[in-house]
Amino acid sequence: MGVKISAIDYEHGVDAIIRAAKERSPLAMTALAVHGVMTGFYDPVHRRRLNALDMVTPDGQPVRWALNWIHGIKLPDRVYGPTLTLKVLEAAAKEGLPVYFYGSKPETLDRLLDNLHRKEPELKVAGAEPSKFRRLTADEKEEVINRIKNSGAAIAFVGLGCPRQEVWVYEYRNHLPMPLMAVGAAFDFHAGTVSQAPPWMQQRGLEWFYRLTQEPGRLWKRYLLLNPVYLTFAFLETLSISKRPVLMPTGTEPEESYG
Repeated sequence: MGVKISAIDYEHGVDAIIRAAKERSPLAMTALAVHGVMTGFYDPVHRRRLNALDMVTPDGQPVRWALNWIHGIKLPDRVYGPTLTLKVLEAAAKEGLPVYFYGSKPETLDRLLDNLHRKEPELKVAGAEPSKFRRLTADEKEEVINRIKNSGAAIAFVGLGCPRQEVWVYEYRNHLPMPLMAVGAAFDFHAGTVSQAPPWMQQRGLEWFYRLTQEPGRLWKRYLLLNPVYLTFAFLETLSISKRPVLMPTGTEPEESYG
């Protein structure tokens, strides 16, 4: 469908992120479920952004299944953003690597940090700041870059929601010498402000249905309209009869400073 997904497991993802953090090297990553893939499928400019990231993990089971069907591989599990977040935080705590949290609301960040402190008491938090829920000015963007750089953070976690967080890591990847992880609802899940689907639903690719029952007014279009389209094109691509979208040439995408 034109969006490049990294065929990796948790171990590879954590190793790559921690290695980049130790080396102070930039690494832009996100975890995409069906909705995230479809944002790139329908928007060629955003597709160009996604394909410029260093790591795009198969966040949803249907994305993993499609990788296995289309490419004949056998990924044992998806690489779920919230779980990857915990695994990276655990590794960062062991390695003494400070982390930064960007996005969400102040009260969510407070609860998140409190819960993480109990779970990983050795974790070093270099800083945290909430989203402004609007585009940032050029001066504000520069201030954000300087705050994160000067904090001493080795990894930055970004929770702005899809696709704003992917735009953010794309824009900032050349300004911050560290892994930038767009982790979706991980902030809310680990703060306890949003409930996660039971494991049996997650394993069967039914997390979308659980979230739909929690927020039907906000999510019904995302799931009831996009899921059938995704399954149709994934099936056609498996049969090698679908046409891949044409990618935008390098340098044609505008920057949009979300914060």
